[in-house]
Amino acid sequence: MTSMVLVHGAWNGAWCWAAVQAELDRLGVPSWAVDLPGHGTSPEPLADLHTDARCVAELIERLGDEVVLVGHSYGGAVISQVAQWSDSIAHMVYVAAFVLVPGDSMRSISVLEGVAEEPPSLLGEARRRDGHLLHLDPIAAVPALYGHSPHAVQQAATARLGPQPVATFTQEIVGGPTAAQRGIPSTYVRCSDDRCVPLSHQDAMAAGCDTVLTLNSDHCPMLSVPVELAAILDAVAIGA
Repeated sequence: MTSMVLVHGAWNGAWCWAAVQAELDRLGVPSWAVDLPGHGTSPEPLADLHTDARCVAELIERLGDEVVLVGHSYGGAVISQVAQWSDSIAHMVYVAAFVLVPGDSMRSISVLEGVAEEPPSLLGEARRRDGHLLHLDPIAAVPALYGHSPHAVQQAATARLGPQPVATFTQEIVGGPTAAQRGIPSTYVRCSDDRCVPLSHQDAMAAGCDTVLTLNSDHCPMLSVPVELAAILDAVAIGA
């Protein structure tokens, strides 16, 4: 059984994977959820995309074996960079995530040029800038991120959201051949009622993946449908 490394999205922390990890434990799939620098319980300062990716690459190196690498939302950008640096990735899973290639940044991802937001994202209504940091308004974040989750889960999640450095959205992926060109298989998990990353954008990014699956979920299926997401990850781990 191949181990899982789970990478959270912007403003989040490893805490967002807790319900999925509990289900993976029940299924016998070992998993590690990473706190990117400055997030969750990480004592490191907030950083940029490359620093976040190095954090994940170093964990994979310490594990000493091939892993299934899973990224949610911004975490997709992180694992896209990790794939440039690590030879220990058996499979990549993008969960409503950004699939980037060298030269892309979160802000300038080339595959989304001219792709309309359908349905429109609600993230802009929740985002607030303070210098080099971006914050989410906890009330406006609920419909953007957690529309399918129970009220108690929404409240607990928004209370944990932290700031996100602007540099994580502007820094470009560096490296050579893409993960696909290097032969790393990939799966894209679409979230059909996502109001953060529009489904039209997910579809444009998913086109570069080997397998595309769909969850009836908001932007954060690890909170709203953790059992269903864990089942997908379990199947990937068995096949990896």
